[in-house]
Amino acid sequence: MKNNRRNFIKLSGLTGLGLLGSNFANGVQRIQKQNEVINSPGHSDNQIFNMCGYAAPKLDVVRAGFIGLGMRGPEHLKNMSLLEGVEIKALCDIRPRFAEQAGNSLKGTSHKPDIYSGTMEAWKKMCDRNDIDLIFIATPWDMHAPMAVYAMEHGKHVCIEVPAAITLDECWQLVETSEKTKQHCMMMENCCYDFFELLTLNMARQGFFGEIVHGEGAYIHNLLDLNFDKNGYWEMWRLRENIHRNGNLYPTHGLGPICQIMDINRGDKLVSLESRSGKDFLMGPTAKKLASADNFFAPYAEASYRGNMNVTNISTHKGRTIMIQHDVTSPNVYSRIHRITGTKGTALKYPLPPKISNGGEDWISDKEMKELEIKYQPPILKKVGELAKEVGGHGGMDFLMDWRTVDCLRNGLPLDQDVYDAALWSSVSPLSEASVANKSRTVEIPDFTRGSWKTNNPVDILLEKGGTTKTKLKS
Repeated sequence: MKNNRRNFIKLSGLTGLGLLGSNFANGVQRIQKQNEVINSPGHSDNQIFNMCGYAAPKLDVVRAGFIGLGMRGPEHLKNMSLLEGVEIKALCDIRPRFAEQAGNSLKGTSHKPDIYSGTMEAWKKMCDRNDIDLIFIATPWDMHAPMAVYAMEHGKHVCIEVPAAITLDECWQLVETSEKTKQHCMMMENCCYDFFELLTLNMARQGFFGEIVHGEGAYIHNLLDLNFDKNGYWEMWRLRENIHRNGNLYPTHGLGPICQIMDINRGDKLVSLESRSGKDFLMGPTAKKLASADNFFAPYAEASYRGNMNVTNISTHKGRTIMIQHDVTSPNVYSRIHRITGTKGTALKYPLPPKISNGGEDWISDKEMKELEIKYQPPILKKVGELAKEVGGHGGMDFLMDWRTVDCLRNGLPLDQDVYDAALWSSVSPLSEASVANKSRTVEIPDFTRGSWKTNNPVDILLEKGGTTKTKLKS
């Protein structure tokens, strides 16, 4: 099912109601296709190779290339340039100015990357090279899976910004390509590396919460102005996603840390979901207001947008429940919720500061909280936590993620997030769309591990092994 923004722009241009009308029609066809995939996946029931726990041959030097240097790409580029045992070989962005700016940011370092730009196919030339081990993909969402598949087929490990895919078929393509090529496919879910999320993961592993019963996560972030900013997302791509899709478009920030705490794909699995979206109260009115003063927004003023708030409820094989929210248009205070409830205690990150209960009706005191933070501090934070805060990037979690990924590759260790995590967490988006389109009916969630979740071991994100990669900064 071809439903990408590039074909959309090519066929419709940027003027007239036909553009958004065609986009909406594509969205309807896409939901129909999703229902067909849900009812008849058409993928093998047999796993080609189990990538969970897979350790690729270690790389003394990780040779990296970057596709997409707008918002997220430069952050990864900066972090990678600070790590020893890394060579930045190539940079790619369709916009020459962004590619050149990224190259200039490396002046004064040992990195001398080649620049690829100017055409929609430039990234393929970079992936065709034989002297690159790892490709970072930080492009618009609909490009993620096609680029990752191509890169893996050409012998590259891939790190993809979230979400890794936007259709179920793309999720299966990632899984089967990674299994076939034995190339890592990691979705860069940075929230799994935030400090409180790592703390609660360690506490859960050590039994503080007892048996995990329920989890809540979210992406509640007011992006209304940015989505309508001509100089924001390239060619308004993220706003367009909100036109032809109605569901939870960005579930992984809230879902990823909870799945790791619940050992999803490693002892438990997601079984089904129900999703409900409310009405759009802000995007449509904003588009009309902007169109009254600027004809550029006239097509957007006639569009139908997804609802402000989406709530998706998920059930697991062990009978646990997960609630995930998505709202990027309402004037809310930023929140990912991150609530963990167990038989012996609970934790809640937002609203800040984070809180923990040891089973009582009240939160523990600040003094007790500090004692728990010391007692359960994960080894990864002891190792590079302060350095990560110094480097920055969402409070340091971006650096933690990039450092840990390189360290795993250089030590021949499994990555913290494998292709099954990338596919599963991303699949919540198209599955939620299918549920919303069918009056919030229950939708089954595919088992991308094809049964290996029963015996897969929990992820080692807490740094039980590794930790040898040094940085070019003084910690």
